[in-house]
Amino acid sequence: MLDYGRTVEVDGAELYADLHGDPADPAVLLIHGAGHCRLNWPDGFVDRLAAGGRYVVRYDARDAGASTTFPVGAPPYGLPDLVEDAAALIDALGLGAAHVLGMSQGAAVGQLLALGHPERVATLTLASGTPGGPGHEQPDLPPMADRLAAFFAQAGGGGGVDWSDRAAVIESMVEGERPFAAVSRPFDEDGVRRLAARVVDHARDIAAQSTNPYLIDAGRPWRDRLGAITAPTLVLHGEEDPLFPPEHGRALAAEIPGARFLALPGTGHEVFPEHTWDTVVPALLAHTANRGGPAGRA
Repeated sequence: MLDYGRTVEVDGAELYADLHGDPADPAVLLIHGAGHCRLNWPDGFVDRLAAGGRYVVRYDARDAGASTTFPVGAPPYGLPDLVEDAAALIDALGLGAAHVLGMSQGAAVGQLLALGHPERVATLTLASGTPGGPGHEQPDLPPMADRLAAFFAQAGGGGGVDWSDRAAVIESMVEGERPFAAVSRPFDEDGVRRLAARVVDHARDIAAQSTNPYLIDAGRPWRDRLGAITAPTLVLHGEEDPLFPPEHGRALAAEIPGARFLALPGTGHEVFPEHTWDTVVPALLAHTANRGGPAGRA
């Protein structure tokens, strides 16, 4: 149920957002991960949230989808800029305080948003995250799975792709998602390929989207500040996450006061596969219910 799309100007970029549901309902802001765009949040998942009485906002971050892109290999921004973008988007859309849901790099943005702009975060949900953000050393937590380390060592994330060849780009994206998926369930190759085609056709610059978000500076580590988060927090984590094994999610929940941890069986480092929706959607609706934000929207 798409209401409309909107382009919002922030400092140094334009961000494209689409909005689903009734604007009078509590707003849920979805922050995608590195290399993804708003379309990576499944349409059916968004529709379920909207049907549950939530006003769902998906948006393309810098270098993603229909938002502003920058030269490949030279993004002139860092993770703190993505945090300020999220805050500016909440303001521009008149959301007051949003229920923030971030996945992977989006979970890092969510942590910093809750720390730096607590008045804009009614509740916080962190999926497939790690305490303190990607790119920071976490010696007390398990490293990525061997199969994923091998994938990165082989430069499987897009090196050598002819970005002008649509079919080759789509195939690269499919193979790029494969090692992140749970191994206990069949990989949904057809579904991932259909989504990849949509993502490629939606992107202003698919090379920038697939490259630049991995090059940005994460800034100073902030794990030691997580105890200052005041937003009610839900941590969701795949039991088979090969990038951030489940101990990362448990540690993240342990360091945020009052946070609840919910494990997702049969799930890797993935954006809520459909088999998780019967668990995730009710948990999100319960987590975001009856939480009053400063502007009274939530």
